[in-house]
Amino acid sequence: MFDVIIAGGGPTGLMLASELRLHDVHALVLEREPQPPAYVRALGLHVRSIEVLDQRGLLERFLAHGRKYPLGGHFAGIEKPPLDGVDTAHPYILGIPQPITDRLLAERATELGAEIRRGCELTGLEQDEDGVTAELADGTRLRARYLVGCDGGRSTVRKLLGVAFPGEPTRVETLLGEMEVTEDPAKIAAIVTEVRKTQLRFGAVPLGDGVYRLGVPAAGVAEDRSAPPTLEEFKQQLRTFAGTDFGAHAPRWLSRFGDATRLAERYRVGRVFLAGDAAHIHPPVGGQGLNLGIQDAFNLGWKLAAEIGGWAPQELLDTYHTERHPVAADVLDNTRAQMELLSTEPGPRAVRRLLSELMDFEQVHRHLIEKITAIGVRYDFGEGHDLLGRRMRDVQLKQGRLYELTRAGRGLLLDQTGRLSVAGWADRIDHVVDAGEELEVPAVLLRPDGHVAWAGDDQQDLLGHLPRWFGAAAD
Repeated sequence: MFDVIIAGGGPTGLMLASELRLHDVHALVLEREPQPPAYVRALGLHVRSIEVLDQRGLLERFLAHGRKYPLGGHFAGIEKPPLDGVDTAHPYILGIPQPITDRLLAERATELGAEIRRGCELTGLEQDEDGVTAELADGTRLRARYLVGCDGGRSTVRKLLGVAFPGEPTRVETLLGEMEVTEDPAKIAAIVTEVRKTQLRFGAVPLGDGVYRLGVPAAGVAEDRSAPPTLEEFKQQLRTFAGTDFGAHAPRWLSRFGDATRLAERYRVGRVFLAGDAAHIHPPVGGQGLNLGIQDAFNLGWKLAAEIGGWAPQELLDTYHTERHPVAADVLDNTRAQMELLSTEPGPRAVRRLLSELMDFEQVHRHLIEKITAIGVRYDFGEGHDLLGRRMRDVQLKQGRLYELTRAGRGLLLDQTGRLSVAGWADRIDHVVDAGEELEVPAVLLRPDGHVAWAGDDQQDLLGHLPRWFGAAAD
């Protein structure tokens, strides 16, 4: 019997597996596809995901394969200069193709002892008071204490649970692919610049050796959206918008994506959870989807581990839904807004011009950057210090960096007073007495995901907050 079965071996499922293995949870990842996909659905990581990787000691691996880009405004493609003083030690976007992200996360999960089975499709599930039984396409039945559906927008797990997925269907579709071209790069750049004056869903990004990543509006919405477009369909749409097909040939992959926007009504049904695209889908504007899934896993992993470890407070697992569902709803709203602003209609274009003016105000610009990068997320922990519910940025301490103290995925009491204690919780919370000029509070209690659970200097007040997130003290 496994502790947790994870259906889906994409970034969300692999991140979750790694988080569980930090706490010796027996985790199995089931992935339907026999091989990792070669196509590039996502191109980069935003600040909060970069911070998550740093918190777990993984960032250097990703930096070795990625490229840093300035953290400027790009809401709905409205370009603004980089903004100084963003509340992070990592003020950049990390450009890295999704297949590399998938590979690095799979390597990490395997190193920690997670089992990944490819070519295994989940087709059924049943749950009872003691666990969940998963049935695979070949008839195999597996048993686990919990199951998490990280199996994408067409999630089998979500459908088997009967969880409603309300929202809007695809109205406009975009074709995307990587292929070789014969046209001169300078001419391609000039054409793209001209076309994008009116059509912001058109683009061509050189990848080297005559290969381009091309995006172009589709002629309509396909009846079978799971079927990729043909090369001829792609070339026809290029000719429609650009007057040329750039001599496109030898495609590496072709796909289509729409602007469907849906949010699962519930993230938990008994012992089964939903995360990533299984819980929410939205247009890819702003590049938030993969990041949102990684952050779902980062929120859920330690909570499941706490439950399996026997120290979780009674309502801890339910906080996964109450914290992450509103975050996804906000992402869906901002992608809806961005899609409207990409319209060629006069009204949305007028709003776009107005928003561009407003983004020249630093406060507006900063707000949108924090929204897209997820560093503005604040969970509702009730009344208290301004930091309460927010993630803690990395700060320099006398003995190193804050994030270097979070590698093991445990709680952390960072104490500048030297007078506080977490005796009774030492099996799940590290107590570090250290100081730093950037740390503006006497002491701060961090959950394993880096969000601030308490800040202050009073021992009795701390003792009143510890059980909420870390359960009862050990005997």
